[in-house]
Amino acid sequence: MYKLTASAAFDSAHFLSGYNGKCANIHGHRWTVEVTINGEKLQESGEKRGMLIDFGDLKRAVRDLAESFDHTLIYERDSLKASTLDALKGENFSLTEVSFRPTAENFAKHFYELLAFHGLPVCTVTVYETPDNCATYEI
Repeated sequence: MYKLTASAAFDSAHFLSGYNGKCANIHGHRWTVEVTINGEKLQESGEKRGMLIDFGDLKRAVRDLAESFDHTLIYERDSLKASTLDALKGENFSLTEVSFRPTAENFAKHFYELLAFHGLPVCTVTVYETPDNCATYEI
C-alpha cells in the first residue's frame, strides 16, 4: 500500500455552543489539516508514471480546503441569534456556517468527506487544533 501525506494550515475563530467551559467563548486557532491518501498501484504510464497521484494535485486540494476556512468565524448553524449574525454581517466580518459543532473531531470527518467527494482516495484526515492536540478520522 502506498501512502502520500500533505498538510496545510489556516487561522480562524470558533466557539462551542452549549459547552460549559472556556471554549464556549469565541477564540482562535491555527488549525493544521493533514491528509493522507492511499492506493495499491502506482500509475504505469505517462508523465505521472511511478506516482500514486501528483503531489501537486494533493497539495492543491488540501491548500484550497484550508484557504476556504482561513480568517473567518466558523459557527454552528442555529448557534447565534439572527440579530448577532446581522450585526456581524453588517461589519463585513467573514462568517462560515457549518452544520456541525466545530470541533477538531467533526472537522476531521468533514474534510475527509469533502476530499473523498472530490475523488481523492483519502485514508486519514488529522486536524490539529493546537500543535499538541489533534483528532483523526479514518474509515
